[in-house]
Amino acid sequence: MKFIDEYQNSELATKLAQRIADRSTKPIRLMEFCGGHTHAIMRYGIRQLVPKTVEMRSGPGCPVCVTATSDLDKAIAIAHLPGVIITTFGDIIRVPGSYSSLQQAKAEGADIRVVYSIMDAVEIAKANPRKSVIFIGIGFETTAPTIAASIIKAKKEEVENFYVLSLLKLTPPVMKTLLDLGEVKLDGIVGPGHVSVIIGSYPYEFIPRNYGVACVISGFEPLDILLCIDKLVEQVESGKPQVEIAYRRGVKPQGNKKALESMNEVFEIDGADWRGIGIVPQSGLKINQKYQHFDADKAFPDLSLRAKRSNLEKEPRGCRCGDILRGVATPLECKLFGKVCTPEKPVGPCMVSSEGACAAYYQYGASYE
Repeated sequence: MKFIDEYQNSELATKLAQRIADRSTKPIRLMEFCGGHTHAIMRYGIRQLVPKTVEMRSGPGCPVCVTATSDLDKAIAIAHLPGVIITTFGDIIRVPGSYSSLQQAKAEGADIRVVYSIMDAVEIAKANPRKSVIFIGIGFETTAPTIAASIIKAKKEEVENFYVLSLLKLTPPVMKTLLDLGEVKLDGIVGPGHVSVIIGSYPYEFIPRNYGVACVISGFEPLDILLCIDKLVEQVESGKPQVEIAYRRGVKPQGNKKALESMNEVFEIDGADWRGIGIVPQSGLKINQKYQHFDADKAFPDLSLRAKRSNLEKEPRGCRCGDILRGVATPLECKLFGKVCTPEKPVGPCMVSSEGACAAYYQYGASYE
């Protein structure tokens, strides 16, 4: 299949891996931001293919994993209100808040429905005009345009009982925060592919300019990732960091104009609370005044349980999801991993989410390294 089989060619992968080994003369540390990249890297054995001079670290690239405990608590509190239907994507259901989870709330009788498209939530609102239908809007720039489109649709069709709890987050600001924290020295960043389809490559220009760190945007097939690593190693070895696109069939430097226009129509930039990191300025999207009727934060103000400081101390006892999301630790360094914490009985969101680093390590056998 075009764009699949040709990017999974084992002969080309072997040649690329050899070229990386030939180029790489000094230890470097790379961070993949996207959880989809983490799973692809583990699934295809990329860490074993590249030379030992290249270290791969996972970053905070899973929207489910980085959702703050306080934001989950608010969603759970809203779910218990009479006359409310909560709609959301699947993984967030199982992530624990500070006292419960959406899954537990559902078991206790709350009307919580998993949808595959936010437009399904709009249809549920139409079918239940006497109830308040709230979509839990988690995601990065990839998800934001579809949520914006649903709000525009609801306004146009006068669906008055549809609301969004916007927990949307922006990628470049948290990259800046991680680099400013300096907890993990990075030589290069594997730029997120799906996010970059929307925002393009220009928003990452500050990374090589201000921090001297290489940045290459990657697709999700094994050859995509190996090509990305090859370009990163080349930049580091030459001492000439820049932003490159190794996923040109999907990403343009200017991004997707229509998607960006829909985001700008509905949202405005605000601070956001990231699990394991805390409040990151200018890293979130809230619904603007023009569409404020659809803002669950304004419709249910008495249940605003947002924390005013970092969530670093709110992890379950022994859970290192916060450290893993910042790249300070790998899942193998968590004492709960694979023992107390498994996909069947997850302790933290990194094991719950299908894009979580712990789930990837567990699924693809990294616990046996």
